[in-house]
Amino acid sequence: MEYSELYVGRIRSLCHKRGISINKLAAMSDVKQSTLDNIIRGVTRNPRVKTLHKIAIAFNMTLSEFLDFDSLNNYSFDDDSDETF
Repeated sequence: MEYSELYVGRIRSLCHKRGISINKLAAMSDVKQSTLDNIIRGVTRNPRVKTLHKIAIAFNMTLSEFLDFDSLNNYSFDDDSDETF
């Protein structure tokens, strides 16, 4: 699984658990609908921290809480081939 798919899965899971649509999340987070759609569809693979922070706040979470889940915590960058330096 790619890194970007992890936080997309987190967003989808939290929306499902809370009964929130992606459209509603966009309004709640003050993140443009197009921006959120691009993240969910994988067009935007590295969203800004500010964007993730706004999404976290919409879920009534800190950014740290939002990013604290097993599959992300256990992710290994060893095989990440799209990283450029």
